[in-house]
Amino acid sequence: MTRSLEGRTALVTGSTSGIGLAIALAFARQGARVMLNGLGDPAGIAAARAEVAAAAGSEVPFSDADLSDPAAVRAMCAQAAAEMGSVDILVNNAGIQHTSPIEEFPEGKWDAILAINLSSNFHAIKAVLPGMRARGWGRIVNVASAHGLVASPFKAAYIAAKHGVVGLTKTVALEVARAPITCNAICPGFVRTPLAERQVPPLAKEHGVSEEVALADYLLAKQPSRRWVEVEEVAEMAVYLCGPNSGAVNGAALSIDGGWVAA
Repeated sequence: MTRSLEGRTALVTGSTSGIGLAIALAFARQGARVMLNGLGDPAGIAAARAEVAAAAGSEVPFSDADLSDPAAVRAMCAQAAAEMGSVDILVNNAGIQHTSPIEEFPEGKWDAILAINLSSNFHAIKAVLPGMRARGWGRIVNVASAHGLVASPFKAAYIAAKHGVVGLTKTVALEVARAPITCNAICPGFVRTPLAERQVPPLAKEHGVSEEVALADYLLAKQPSRRWVEVEEVAEMAVYLCGPNSGAVNGAALSIDGGWVAA
């Protein structure tokens, strides 16, 4: 059976766990060679690389670039091109979060969130786009958020950054519109990841309810579906956007949020 990304190369940031790892695995299963990026526990990173390598049937390059540093982002993209021969697909997925009332929001947290969640996307796109133009093909996917389309309180930096990601996506799409290159944003709601699931027990304790009620009525209250978005669902959207029949989809901010922004 033909795999939709056979022979393509992909760089996925923030890909040693969660959404990024799911996207990397989905790409590998569709025939792409994938480079991972992330920070954290060395054993966890090794396990992620092994899992993607098993899916791809080949060695998986890795970068521990600090995406808050523009020079490190550029070096990561250069490493990807050197080790894989090209970067046909770029997925900007890495992100961090902090919640606080705006008058108490730490300025350092603001700067870090804007750097990692937004500016790293710009620096990576700028680095890989010339190669895509030269080869006459490319796919850029920015993982934004439902919070790139609507706001919630206490998340000023995250929401500003994700709105910026959607705007950046549209701008890049217009600039590459005449080339066989696309740039799109995926806007997930609450996705089932270990980090997100860890929020449920404290909510249940705080409100004196079961974890099931805490999940549906508090954490997922904005999602009419009242269920998690699964990482595999996000990954399959990314596979489609990078596949052979997606060339007309450009500059889109695609919701995958159980109806959140429709409400």
